[in-house]
Amino acid sequence: GTAGSSFVHNFRCWVCSTYRAAMGRKKFLNQTDMQVAVIGDEDTVTGFVLAGVGKRDGQGNTNFLIVDSKTKRKEVEEKFMEFQQSKDIGVILINQTVAEEIRHLLTDHTAKGIVVPTVLEIPSKDKPYDPNADQVMQRVKVFFGGNIDTSDW
Repeated sequence: GTAGSSFVHNFRCWVCSTYRAAMGRKKFLNQTDMQVAVIGDEDTVTGFVLAGVGKRDGQGNTNFLIVDSKTKRKEVEEKFMEFQQSKDIGVILINQTVAEEIRHLLTDHTAKGIVVPTVLEIPSKDKPYDPNADQVMQRVKVFFGGNIDTSDW
């Protein structure tokens, strides 16, 4: 409906503005060219694809990966690296449970100061969100002097 399409439009605008801020005066892709990539369980990925986030090019490459019990960690690592190196991905959404499997890559991404694509950890239905494991939330806590109570999240 309109609420879903409005969310997707607003999210794409946010992605584009984040990219502009990160890249300064460097040439940036058009708002319609920037994509959100999703790595997660079937329900999460399906929800985002139904909201209009999913893309498939002529070679069959997608901007999403469904991770289940049969998915090998190496496959998740390779897809994350593909998204990270892609010039048209502005945000990578990843289920926190999947992020735990490739935490070393997320730590490297953060340590290198890479802003685009921005990696956001999102909850899954199987496990509650843990703000203490989320690197973005840890940076926010530092920004606010470590005075954010996340115990009731």
